[in-house]
Amino acid sequence: MSWKPILYEYVNAANVRESELAASGPGLPPGERARLKRMAAGFAERGARPLGGETRLAIRRVREDEREVVADIDLRRTTRVRTRGVEHAEERVDRERVTLLRTPDGEWTVTRAEPIVRERHGGGGPSVTLGGEASPGMRTAPFLNERVLGRPAPEPWERSYRYDREAARAYADRHWNEPNPQFIHFDVDCTNYVSQCLYAGGAPMNYTGGRESGWWYRGRSGGRELWSYSWSVAHALHWYLMGERSGGLAAEQAASARELTIGDVICYDFDGDGRFEHSVIVTGADGAGQPLVNAHTTNSRGRYWDYRDSYAWTDRTVYRFFRIRDGF
Repeated sequence: MSWKPILYEYVNAANVRESELAASGPGLPPGERARLKRMAAGFAERGARPLGGETRLAIRRVREDEREVVADIDLRRTTRVRTRGVEHAEERVDRERVTLLRTPDGEWTVTRAEPIVRERHGGGGPSVTLGGEASPGMRTAPFLNERVLGRPAPEPWERSYRYDREAARAYADRHWNEPNPQFIHFDVDCTNYVSQCLYAGGAPMNYTGGRESGWWYRGRSGGRELWSYSWSVAHALHWYLMGERSGGLAAEQAASARELTIGDVICYDFDGDGRFEHSVIVTGADGAGQPLVNAHTTNSRGRYWDYRDSYAWTDRTVYRFFRIRDGF
């Protein structure tokens, strides 16, 4: 008997649990039970309810022998949600490692399933060194150009700009699950993706040439990818947005998520230790006026902003809400 039908049964059962927020059942791991419970509580608090969902399976890698199979899989989840009479779809791509063992009678059974959580890493990616060397096979064009934006890039002497929030959202939706080949793509890509969205909205780069300063991406030069930490590392972008400046990309803090609109940014410190590990961009709102966000790493579109559906979330999670300045 093949192990694949058992894997598909596992995925179907996981889809039912998430669609129904069913935090019970034999063999349910404690982490999954806790995640489903807090999701159910979150739905109740905001007056929302899931209307059903679909999960599509993609097998990324398999290691197998006669007795054991270890499969790394992507689960593309789509959940329809109604909040105060308004419906929207939330999408995300979770990655898991599933272990199956063959029993003495020749049947296969799932013995372990664990999430591959990358949202805690903060960006920059383990596949890229601090010196900026790109891993083999990463795609990027040499230097940025107007093809990235679909419009001419601003000249260095231009002092004014207007942040086009709809353009930022359109870019975020276009590339939420298909990285733009004009940029490097990191294993942990959340902040690189948010920076691209801000840039697509017209936010001008602050090119300093130094990794520790400014907000910029240059592209490939001399066999290296050149970018500032603030472009690709969540904690560095957080501090850049916290700073005061008279020109270029700038933001002000908001007191709550509800104050945000399309094109704004949320940063996450999941452990509450002062280091921000994740960033997202706002692309819409639900029926209660709460932000829906797009993100990379766990690729997401229209996801509810509080991330209580994430394995990275803890009850110590701290959020920073940034309203991006409309221009100068």
